[in-house]
Amino acid sequence: MATDGFTTCLWFDGRAEEAARFYVSVFKNASIGRTGRYTDAGPGPAGSVMTVEFTLDGQRFLALNGGPQFHFTEAVSFQIPCADQAEVDHYWEKLTADGGEPGPCGWLKDRFGLSWQVVPERLIPLLADPDPEKAVRATRAVYTMGKIDIAEVERAYAGE
Repeated sequence: MATDGFTTCLWFDGRAEEAARFYVSVFKNASIGRTGRYTDAGPGPAGSVMTVEFTLDGQRFLALNGGPQFHFTEAVSFQIPCADQAEVDHYWEKLTADGGEPGPCGWLKDRFGLSWQVVPERLIPLLADPDPEKAVRATRAVYTMGKIDIAEVERAYAGE
């Protein structure tokens, strides 16, 4: 890993390597870096995975097998800007698979409990339109959704 910028550390209970491999399989521009292992000094069993470095679309992460003390909450999430509905569908399906949970308004939790926001790039201009009636209609449509259906939001925005 480079020494410039920030790296997000994600705490797992024995599933760091599994999580890193999963995330790399979901994103197109992704890779696994170094894997660090516990030594006889612990606290994990010697030879077991301590950390896995990985990168998703240029964002660096470190998956740490830290133990059961800490868990993810919705207080932290990662936004995925999507160019179109096909990308929204891809990320939504992959990240909710095998135990993930769909949430409201484009939010979801993956099978590790990490929260994501799957956001079509077209959504923000609709919600922030200077015409308050259009913006309200678009916002109300989003409030009824789990996965964002951008065509449906655009219909509501247009008053259809």
